[in-house]
Amino acid sequence: MAAYLQWRRFVFFDREAVKEPPAPDGAAGKPFVLPPGIAVCDAGRGSLLHMEGQIWFLPRSLQLTGFQAYKLRVTHLYQLKQHSILVSVGEDEEGINPLVKVWNLEKRDGGNPLCTRIFPAIPGNKPTVVSCLTVHENLNFMAIGFADGSVVLTKGDITRDRHSKTQILHEGSYPITGLAFRQSGKTTHLFVVTTENIQSYTLSVKDYPHLELDTHGCGLRCSSLSDPSQDLQFIVAGNECVYLYQPDERGPCFAFEGQKLIVHWYRGYLIIVSRDRKTSPKSEFAGSEAQNSDKQVLNIYDLCNKFIAYSSIFDDIVDVLAEWGSLYVLTRDGKIHVLQEKDTQTKLEARKSMLFRKNLFEMAINLAKSHHLDSDGLSEIFRQYGDHLYNKGNHDGAIQQYIRTIGKLEPSYVIRKFLDAQRIHNLTAYLQTLHLQSLANADHTTLLLNCYTKLKDSSKLEEFIKTSESEVRFDVETAIRVLRQAGYYSHAVYLAEKHAHHEWYLKIQLEDIKNYQEALGYIGKLPFDQAESNMKRYGKILMNHVPNETTELLKILCTDYRPSGDKEGLGMLEGKKANSEEFIPVFANNSRELKAFLEHMTEVQSDSPQGVYDTLLELQLQNWAHEHDEQIKEKLHNEAITLLKSGRFKTVFDKALVLCQMHNFKDGVLYLYEQGKLFQQIMHYHMQNEQYKKVIEVCELYGDQEACLWEQALGYFARKEEDCKEYIAAVLKHIESKNLMPPLLVVQTLAHNSTATLSVIKDYLVNKLQKQSRQIEQDEQRIQKYREETTRIRQEIEELKASPKIFQKTKCSICTSALELPSVHFLCGHSFHQHCFESYSESDSECPTCMPENRKVMDMIRAQEQKRDLHDQFQHQLKCSTDGFSVVADYFGRGVFNKLTLVTDLPARAEAALQRELLVPARRGT
Repeated sequence: MAAYLQWRRFVFFDREAVKEPPAPDGAAGKPFVLPPGIAVCDAGRGSLLHMEGQIWFLPRSLQLTGFQAYKLRVTHLYQLKQHSILVSVGEDEEGINPLVKVWNLEKRDGGNPLCTRIFPAIPGNKPTVVSCLTVHENLNFMAIGFADGSVVLTKGDITRDRHSKTQILHEGSYPITGLAFRQSGKTTHLFVVTTENIQSYTLSVKDYPHLELDTHGCGLRCSSLSDPSQDLQFIVAGNECVYLYQPDERGPCFAFEGQKLIVHWYRGYLIIVSRDRKTSPKSEFAGSEAQNSDKQVLNIYDLCNKFIAYSSIFDDIVDVLAEWGSLYVLTRDGKIHVLQEKDTQTKLEARKSMLFRKNLFEMAINLAKSHHLDSDGLSEIFRQYGDHLYNKGNHDGAIQQYIRTIGKLEPSYVIRKFLDAQRIHNLTAYLQTLHLQSLANADHTTLLLNCYTKLKDSSKLEEFIKTSESEVRFDVETAIRVLRQAGYYSHAVYLAEKHAHHEWYLKIQLEDIKNYQEALGYIGKLPFDQAESNMKRYGKILMNHVPNETTELLKILCTDYRPSGDKEGLGMLEGKKANSEEFIPVFANNSRELKAFLEHMTEVQSDSPQGVYDTLLELQLQNWAHEHDEQIKEKLHNEAITLLKSGRFKTVFDKALVLCQMHNFKDGVLYLYEQGKLFQQIMHYHMQNEQYKKVIEVCELYGDQEACLWEQALGYFARKEEDCKEYIAAVLKHIESKNLMPPLLVVQTLAHNSTATLSVIKDYLVNKLQKQSRQIEQDEQRIQKYREETTRIRQEIEELKASPKIFQKTKCSICTSALELPSVHFLCGHSFHQHCFESYSESDSECPTCMPENRKVMDMIRAQEQKRDLHDQFQHQLKCSTDGFSVVADYFGRGVFNKLTLVTDLPARAEAALQRELLVPARRGT
């Protein structure tokens, strides 16, 4: 039970007398006064009054209008709030015969509201006085209470006779003092209160079951129904207490003393009009009307926040009406007083200033909530309350208030306070709530985790990090970093794995926990791109500690990778493969695993990158060079040769050659020389190793492709001081057969060898001289022939010039038929039919038969003249140019020097002189 004396009083309403509109001359209006005799009134869509059977309407403009509703008097009025329907009870004749009339205020009948229904209100045939009236807003229920304890219920459309049914709902021995309908969903209840008890009827159930809620009642107009803020409770005001009821039970009660005269509910407030002094005992209706002019007190209570919002004294109140957002108090003298509620901000400021001074923060909070203060205003109250508790040393209470400011108050304001006070557990509670509301940033997460670690609260820490993924309210990466720094590796790994922070998971497993096997298995479950990047990053570490497993994973990654954990996707998606060349640095200190990896890649993927083959070759050559076991060395030798012969080194020939030379792999070097057609290098290689037979073999094998090999071989053997006659003879024999060198050059080449005597080249020179002698004889014969031919031609020319030419040809040189006139004859002796000549001749002045041969001769003559001119031009440009090399290069580019004629046969005189020069030293030597 709440004590009335403990409730604080406020002035949340402004009181003012209703005045008439200002006069035309600007004078202030006088106080508005109603006509005398007002006994009953109601409000809704305008104030409703009655006097001597008339119903008066008082609009906001204070212009009274009315009509005659009853001939004698009006006893009860009920204006529906959601419809323009007015229900009245009154008398048209003397005696106890009350009539109920239903008025439609929107429709007119001769200028007056339309009366849609009239029926007598007496229950049965017993004459009794109507004590109270209520109507349901859905127009389907109307209840009338009587002084004899009866309640008549009208069900159906109350505006029509045909669609409604009237029955006696309740009978008793105590007067009915209050009725109220309560609608909750589809359930309708009717509260019935008498002077001695309170009952609840369920109208939505057949037979209307009822329940007695209490054994005491109230006087007339001392009951009301609250709004949803108080859960639509039925309020009954006794002289000692005010009780609240649900349809099935009694609720709280409040000790408001004093004789209650009027009770209303208005916007969350309970309005009670009462007398100050306890006067006469209960009459028939328990103080329904004031019998004297004692002062009456109007109190406005806030039941939620337990304070008095307004209290004032009036003279003889008739009723309190609510309309146009204000309360209107009607007094017996006809005056109207308006109570205007102050705006929410004004009320809160006034109240907060007083409450804060008295440290009544809880009341201030309740007030703000009941008036629907915005979140910013509430947050400010919570902050001040928290500051108050913090200054008093109540850190636990303070943090609870600060928690209620989350989302409005800057978190750093609270954090600084509790860092300074070293109240870690309070700070932890605040930060937890901050994360639950998803308002924490990375710094808040760091701080909260540090609080957990300092408090060593593993259970809270696990609860914090093991929330479901949909409930994560912190920065996961920050949490992982903090947990790792604090040494909570298992928690950090859990977070990293759960939220797919692969880099953090691997970093902690490899660098902190040293669990290499787990890390490797985790990589094998990752998608291809992430598995590839992490193997590049951590491959060396894994290779140093788990080499075999790492190698196997790399083989899979570079051939046909599918995540090991993706069982559903196996076989459905085509596997991906990485570039195997990029993983070679992973095997920096693991040559055995590297060799196995590279061999696997070359076997499985013949199109592996070139770097794989290059590295494998280098690795095989290193192993071959450092191996001492002959059998193993032979095996490695064969493997290297097989790899070289695989055809994978054509584009990197130089690199493979350098590798073989670095490791002195002779067979590989020679093979690569042969593949690259580097025949001179092959021969030089044998020369360096003084393999004479190999030098000869190379010349025999490749001499046809590169003739200079024999010349180089001759020079090589000529420089040797040891006896190489056998090899020199073989070389000279081939030079002679192929006519590769002039004899003089051969002699000059062999002159550098002190062991080479004339006997070495005797056969060569004799054969050469004999061949040249035969050539000289042939040339002399040809010269003689040409001389005789020249002499003959000259004689013919002279004859043609000096003597006539007789043409004795009898046949045409073209058709071989007998000549007939006309005919054509040429000095060369050929004759033709004229028609044959004209048909076959290309020129009138040339013999068709001799023309081809003549043209060849003329072409040769012109060519010789052009060559002579070209030689002269070249010599001239070479002499005049400042850059002779560019002139030579230009002629080379034009192909002038493409045809090179080598003179291998000397003239007879020169050859005889050479023989003499050669024979003189030979004789001296003998």
